[in-house]
Amino acid sequence: MGRISRRGFIATAGALAGLATAGDAVAAPEGARGSGGAGGRAAARAFRGTWLATVANRDWPSKSGLSAEKQRAELIAHLDTAVARRLNAVVFQVRPTADALWPSPYEPWSQYLTGVQGKDPGWDPLGTAVTEAHRRGLELHAWFNPYRVATHTDPSRLATTHPARLNPSWVLPYGGKLYYDPGVPAVRSFVQDAMVDAVRRYAVDGVHFDDYFYPYPVAGQSFGDDPTFARHGAGFADKAAWRRNNIDLLVREMSDRIKEVRDGVSFGISPFAVWRNASTDSRGSDSRAGIETYDDLHADTRRWVKEGWIDYVVPQVYWNIGYAAADYAKLIPWWNSLVSGTDVHLYVGEALYKAGDPAQGAPWQDPAELSRHLTFAKKYPQVRGHCFFSAKEVGADRIGAMARVVADHYPTRVLPPT
Repeated sequence: MGRISRRGFIATAGALAGLATAGDAVAAPEGARGSGGAGGRAAARAFRGTWLATVANRDWPSKSGLSAEKQRAELIAHLDTAVARRLNAVVFQVRPTADALWPSPYEPWSQYLTGVQGKDPGWDPLGTAVTEAHRRGLELHAWFNPYRVATHTDPSRLATTHPARLNPSWVLPYGGKLYYDPGVPAVRSFVQDAMVDAVRRYAVDGVHFDDYFYPYPVAGQSFGDDPTFARHGAGFADKAAWRRNNIDLLVREMSDRIKEVRDGVSFGISPFAVWRNASTDSRGSDSRAGIETYDDLHADTRRWVKEGWIDYVVPQVYWNIGYAAADYAKLIPWWNSLVSGTDVHLYVGEALYKAGDPAQGAPWQDPAELSRHLTFAKKYPQVRGHCFFSAKEVGADRIGAMARVVADHYPTRVLPPT
């Protein structure tokens, strides 16, 4: 690929070793000799990532209104922790609620920085994250939420210049939140423009969407897009097919635009891990999940892989081995089979946040549960890495589950896949 993050990984190996845990080493590129691997062979490439969430100050900054210096120090601490845990990628949430963690000409500064949406924080978090991540040999993937506008339903609380206030016909309330309506063509064009601006400005290694497309169903409520369907849904058998097409267009068009703007930037999506249950569709997984992305979020994740519209997929397999409704040990083989024969990389989303949480049940009180996940996934050749939710837990490591993963599976740092 020849991009800065991979060059920087090799060039700064000595500095990286100083940041990592005692005795750590950085594996050389494939084909090199004498670094870290058994018998002097280089370790295989793998994606070892963490999500760094900013919505509601989930991971960073620890609270809104901190000084620029304090925010920057906290951000760099997360990057240093990733290095110490022998990770090689950070998926940084830079557009959590139709806002920006960079000086965007399209959308206001995020309220999660200063406490006031639209207020300049006095520095550039995304620019700093890219520079400092690459300095440490980490890939920096810019994580965007395409359609979520606010975690409340009051447009008057948005910045006065917010596009959602200037274009009220674009916005729908649902489930206590505000969303852009994915069925409005102008919305799809606008959100792409807003996201591509970051790709144009910064040497990000990837563009990343999570599982939020059409919103998760809320009992007793209806997403009020009947008028939009009446205007734009001609030719579709039903609203569900039209909605899926809207999201297909977003994914396909975004894929094309990223490649036009910056060569070598990967495009990845992290969906809810059940496309459809086999009881619904014979092509689906051996699961009994209550949510199916195809039907409930109108996100045809299977098609995106088969069509090659994305470069990597990170299904959120957030269940333990043996969980009856969605068993980790049954979902991994399904995803392995799906990506087989395609150019799409498979990384597995891991629920580190559940480890040690008493509300999550007995399997998640065992520090070895996540390590067993990685051991199991090694049997499937299409699995090229893992991503941990999320950065706060990577550092805090409540019951030592992350430390166990590192001890069992990450003896050295390695390069991410090309």
